[in-house]
Amino acid sequence: MGDALEGLYQQLILDHSKQRSGYGELDHADAERFERNPTCGDEITLQLLLDPGTDRISSIAWHGSGCSISQASASVLSELAPGLTVTELQGRIDVFREMMRSRGAGEPDEDVLGDAIAFHGVSKYVMRVKCAMLSWTAAEGCLADIR
Repeated sequence: MGDALEGLYQQLILDHSKQRSGYGELDHADAERFERNPTCGDEITLQLLLDPGTDRISSIAWHGSGCSISQASASVLSELAPGLTVTELQGRIDVFREMMRSRGAGEPDEDVLGDAIAFHGVSKYVMRVKCAMLSWTAAEGCLADIR
């Protein structure tokens, strides 16, 4: 990955950590999951709401505290998920997890991950992978609860 592109991705992560999409709470969530990274203390509570009578995600809301990576990752996820079905979101989580395990190898699919590809560079830093995965793990727990 080129330096310019990596710089752009770093800026995207910083922007999302400051201007947090989805930050807050839902009045009537279909599922809620709390996740904590014991290594660094980052915490996320993620809520998921489905469109009534469907398996399509209406919205994701979250709140918590932690590093810019965990906060930005939750923000990106909250923009990516609405409109996806439960199965489609699980597929995105699987692809994100695979990318985070890559240690920077390969090229992630932007069509699948959207802005979440910005975390590809984070995958090089093993201690930061859990930070990036925190909200995605919480979302996966919500999906398991819904099923």
